[in-house]
Amino acid sequence: MSFPLLTATAVLPAVGAVATAAVPAARRTAAKWLALLVSLATLVLAIVVMVRFDPGGARYQLTESHAWIADFGVRYELGVDGIAVVLIALTALLMPFIILAGWNDADPLETGSKRWRPTQGFFALILAVEAMVIISFEATDVFLFYIFFEAMLIPMYFLIGGFGDRAHAQGEEAASTQRSYAAVKFLLYNLVGGLIMLAAVIGLYTVAGNFSLAEIAQARANGTLHMATGTERWLFLGFFFAFAVKAPLWPLHTWLPNAMQESTAPVAVLITAVVDKVGTFAMLRFCLQLFPEASKWATPTILVLALISIIYGALLAVGQRDIKRLVAYASISHFGFIILGIFAMTSQGQSGATLYMVNHGISTAALMLVAGFLISRRGSRLIADYGGVQKVAPVLAGTFLIGGLATLSLPGLAPFVSEFLVLVGTFTRYPAIGIIATFGIVLAALYTLVLYQRTMTGPVKPAVATMPDLKARELLVVAPLIVLLIFLGVYPKPVTDIVNPAVKQTMSDVHKTDPKPAVEAAK
Repeated sequence: MSFPLLTATAVLPAVGAVATAAVPAARRTAAKWLALLVSLATLVLAIVVMVRFDPGGARYQLTESHAWIADFGVRYELGVDGIAVVLIALTALLMPFIILAGWNDADPLETGSKRWRPTQGFFALILAVEAMVIISFEATDVFLFYIFFEAMLIPMYFLIGGFGDRAHAQGEEAASTQRSYAAVKFLLYNLVGGLIMLAAVIGLYTVAGNFSLAEIAQARANGTLHMATGTERWLFLGFFFAFAVKAPLWPLHTWLPNAMQESTAPVAVLITAVVDKVGTFAMLRFCLQLFPEASKWATPTILVLALISIIYGALLAVGQRDIKRLVAYASISHFGFIILGIFAMTSQGQSGATLYMVNHGISTAALMLVAGFLISRRGSRLIADYGGVQKVAPVLAGTFLIGGLATLSLPGLAPFVSEFLVLVGTFTRYPAIGIIATFGIVLAALYTLVLYQRTMTGPVKPAVATMPDLKARELLVVAPLIVLLIFLGVYPKPVTDIVNPAVKQTMSDVHKTDPKPAVEAAK
């Protein structure tokens, strides 16, 4: 039997989480280094997965299949297509930077504090989330996917509620209350979505008799499995609702600003750059493949919701006074673009949406982690408390600017390519929606440049006059992300070559082809 590479990629961080949690309390530094080494080893395995994946080969590769709960048709089935491969690589890539950025975030509070911050638990929870996200990208059994889709809520709940941002003006007790509120809101929203999805998973089993994604899709393709129109639509809605909460799509988005505001910067990156991608990925893998006709039926409504997310998120970002909430609303707008690309039902749109998932993860990580370094120096998340930072910390300001320019999709930086593909793919089939969506770009330029102007330029405020510039560890976190933003902005081909064959297969699932351009014949 060949080496179970996909299992190893998911199990390694899970074992690392247990080992990190077991490190004695007095060995905090050892726990940090162990977590970092495990994340780097997982990155190596993810690179091996990418190298061994053949974009021109079978749809699902490196497959593993073992009996699990045979009486109910549940199997331990793993496999990756091009979309899953790049998202596994993104997850594994970001984890070392998240761990390095949060190196001191869970150290014990000052002497006399009533709250103890277990450092080992913080890093163990991060590795546990990584393991669950990776296996969610790998699972080709619907029930197996559902288990880890829901299970990742548990470590995320404790990361949000137990390890919040120390930059809180209202004191430790008020901060703890707000963190608890944000964590419970995150959990309740996602649990409701998961329970609705569970009903749909059970309904799918009663119709199909098993949970294998490949078998169900094949049975639908060859005509041996028929779903009544109403049944397919209800099942689709059950799946889509859960994924829309996770994504997050308007109006199911309201948990995200609270969760990101109250989390440490690395955990905020974990939420929006890693965990939320499971929702948009699942729309491609499960909604479109299992319920193609219902997906087409729901497309007009979903496109309108995505468009609202783009404009609404951007407008609210413009008016934010809190740096983290601004990035959260910007992410809601960006996820609107991703969902718009998925349901535009064009190859350009879906390729752009997948590329956007990767690029958004990198750009948001760069911006939010630099913002976290800024906030930790000043002790405040409020934009009004800053000014003139570029004069005292030019490297910090410069990296913050590049992260912001990537967020507004400046040409030459990675998000531009993906946003351009999404808009082109949408415009070819839905020109009115494509035109309106472009206003999201204008608003992105507004909230990003205003944020930079208010925090980094102008007179130096007394509270930031002695602010230190980025240190070696912080530069080690930010510099590779900036290099990637520039590289993928100039040369996205390594990612698109992997993604495009998978997108063509998804387009085939929903029986869609790209519209032919209306061009007058040359006279």
